[in-house]
Amino acid sequence: MVVTDIKHFEGQVSMTPALGKALDFLRAAEFGKLPDGNIEIDGTRVFAIVQRYETVAADTPKFEYHKNYLDVQYIASGEEIIGWATSDLMTASAPYDAEKDICFGTVQREKMTPVYLQAGQLAVLYPEDAHAPKLAAGAKSNVLKVVIKVALK
Repeated sequence: MVVTDIKHFEGQVSMTPALGKALDFLRAAEFGKLPDGNIEIDGTRVFAIVQRYETVAADTPKFEYHKNYLDVQYIASGEEIIGWATSDLMTASAPYDAEKDICFGTVQREKMTPVYLQAGQLAVLYPEDAHAPKLAAGAKSNVLKVVIKVALK
């Protein structure tokens, strides 16, 4: 997992052509004008998912991980906590769904690291990074997030 501001992204992550497309999209986007849902950047290799939601307080955060895509989770407005743990600490609540590239589960709270993100910051999450997004950082917050999915193969 890498957590950084967008201005430091390029210097902290090994830039592949696909990650370069993700960064170009984030730099050029007019976030307030983006509709919720999927936006194609480079076919199924790189695409964005625009989400607007209110963060939640969760006693048992819902974790997930992916095997075929990494996530670049960018906060355009608002703030949230993303719970983080290595995927081997996650107890799956259902089998991995290869079609949707996702596995859901739980992590014991004492083994979770809370990662605070505010507008202009992002997290890059790899297959070994189980994560629980959309958690309230104290008070609930309205968030505009862009998750860019980058194929690993």
